[in-house]
Amino acid sequence: MTAKPIETLRAGLPDRYLTPEDVAAMLAVPIETVYHWRKRRTGPPGFRVGRHIRYDPAAVRDWIDQQTARDTA
Repeated sequence: MTAKPIETLRAGLPDRYLTPEDVAAMLAVPIETVYHWRKRRTGPPGFRVGRHIRYDPAAVRDWIDQQTARDTA
């Protein structure tokens, strides 16, 4: 049984890199938003593996922490 991406991230770091679809599901935003963030370099940092975009779960968690800190400041 495969866990949902958000449950995997909350339980600890997953043992794989995240796809843009995973990030969109975790944050409950449209996939287009994730691509828009990447284009504007305002979202979590991603990297290319060939023609595919991947996200390090630790980097996504750090980005979320930064957004939370910025919004509460």
